[in-house]
Amino acid sequence: MAVGLAFGSFLNVVVHRLPLMLSRQWRAEALELLDIAPPARPRFDLLLPRSRCAACNVPIRVLDNIPVVSWLALRGRCRHCAASISVRYPLVELAGAVLLLAVLHRWGLTPLAACHYALLMTLLALALMDFDTLLLPDQITLPLLWLGLIVAAALPGGTSLVEAVYGAVGGYLLLWLFYWAHRLLTRREGMGYGDFKLLAALGAWLGWRAILPIVLVASTAGVLYAVVGLLRGTSDRDTPIPFGTFLCLGGATTLFLPISLLPSGE
Repeated sequence: MAVGLAFGSFLNVVVHRLPLMLSRQWRAEALELLDIAPPARPRFDLLLPRSRCAACNVPIRVLDNIPVVSWLALRGRCRHCAASISVRYPLVELAGAVLLLAVLHRWGLTPLAACHYALLMTLLALALMDFDTLLLPDQITLPLLWLGLIVAAALPGGTSLVEAVYGAVGGYLLLWLFYWAHRLLTRREGMGYGDFKLLAALGAWLGWRAILPIVLVASTAGVLYAVVGLLRGTSDRDTPIPFGTFLCLGGATTLFLPISLLPSGE
């Protein structure tokens, strides 16, 4: 339980900092193309600087950074400025623990369970980043794709390598074809290339038979999200939908489906 909470706590750091790190990197690369020296900046990565309050910028004490417990003890507020701390932080930490218990219950204390836990935590990170920024970083999706193929080749009891390769190719091509069909018909882009790579990665992990259930769950959740936004007046027909978030939901859901419920290969 404590291990899952700790992983969830680290995931909060990744979700918050990685988009900022990539933004700084892209800005520096753009300046280099213009032969402009990028300004010197203090170190900023997943380890440094220490976590700080977003409101008062005071570093968070170690005792105030204990997963879930500290948030409850502080009643969801900064010790120094009493600014509200989002409930999402403890929820993500709890998710890390719940997902760990779920994979251990399903696959036991095995290498396959460890790999599936890594997959689920990565999907959670991608889902939150896409929801916040509409960004699915290649730095995560591409290693996830290759890792899925490696796991399929190395570990028994999961997806076979043949199914993983077919799943990776099929996942990418399905959304790539949808993208171009939508673009030709509407002259607008319907989704980003990150979605293609994410579905390819999910296909590598779960096999080609999982593609249809993943897309069905993602599409249904995406439509419900759009409808709720329209009814509440918080979005309109031109508001982008974080489809990667719903692909992650579809992947996590499909991972726990019995094989008998997936489309038959016969």
